[in-house]
Amino acid sequence: MRAYQETTDVCISQCDPRSSALWSTLIQQIDQTNLAQAPVWYTAIQQAYHHTPLYLQAEDTGGQQAILPAFLLRSHLFGTVVTSMPFLDAGGPGGSSSKLVHTLVSRLFEEATRRGAGLVELRCTMPLDLPVQASGDKVNLSLPLPEDPGQLWARLDAKVRNQIRKAERSGLSVEFGQSEKLDDFYETFARNMRDLGSPVHARGFFQAVLDGFGNLARIALVRKDAQPIGGLIALTFKNSLIVPWASSLRQYLSLCPNMLLYWETLRSACLEGFQRFDFGRSSLNSGTYRFKRQWGAIEEPLFWYTIPIAASLRRRLSSADPKAALLARLWRYLPLRVTRWLGPHIRKSLTQ
Repeated sequence: MRAYQETTDVCISQCDPRSSALWSTLIQQIDQTNLAQAPVWYTAIQQAYHHTPLYLQAEDTGGQQAILPAFLLRSHLFGTVVTSMPFLDAGGPGGSSSKLVHTLVSRLFEEATRRGAGLVELRCTMPLDLPVQASGDKVNLSLPLPEDPGQLWARLDAKVRNQIRKAERSGLSVEFGQSEKLDDFYETFARNMRDLGSPVHARGFFQAVLDGFGNLARIALVRKDAQPIGGLIALTFKNSLIVPWASSLRQYLSLCPNMLLYWETLRSACLEGFQRFDFGRSSLNSGTYRFKRQWGAIEEPLFWYTIPIAASLRRRLSSADPKAALLARLWRYLPLRVTRWLGPHIRKSLTQ
């Protein structure tokens, strides 16, 4: 553990969250902590992409505590960035003291500057007092779960129920597993990401996540007869089941595979006693936003901050940029074997 600052009342240090009693205790005690603050990511992101962790914790003499997970990403394409947290919907600081939270954020800026980063990204579930405005175009969507899936079924709109039944009549079925399902999941996921014009994560990234979460992770696959046509990865955090990644092949969308896939995952979550189902983030009024809202999901605000700390920062493309749209169109025409090889080399430097 590396100590950065120790005064008469506050100790700030860089830590390995897997062996930090402070970190594990705070995760459980503070309601506002989120999936991205789980210690598993410390190993998974390092193992898959070799990014440098910058995990900070603070404690004062009054027993107040705070944590802040982050990674340093160095890229020839996009320069050096510090992100809390890359590839995830949230991250940011958490703690029992707002003063300690802001102290950790200040310390992260100092460390980012020392390491030559051009900007700091913070993805938070709570607002921070920062010199920039949080982007407001993304929200998280979650659904409180009853114990009885029949109650959830009764709440659904008739159109949603009919689409689930259509998937069943079309010969679709859903099965659950863990790492043994990864090849089938990745085959459909990689193809769908190519068709969407987006670089795919490395298979090794998903394997590292599954290994790290162990029994707290699952894969759901939807099949047409024996053929896998879609799937999702769901992770457990406290009383929530969270879906960071999901997709189905476009040529089968008329059969409503996503409807059956999510219904069976929701049904199993109810039966297992989860209190909350987290669909993940979406841009407001996008197609994925409407898909999640039809299940009764409610909005939870996300506060994404991008704070430049170097005038020479290389410009990062956003999905709304015309150049990004052109690159996405070109990507769709590449052979799948090319995108499966090249995609992870690009994706590792894209923090979203």
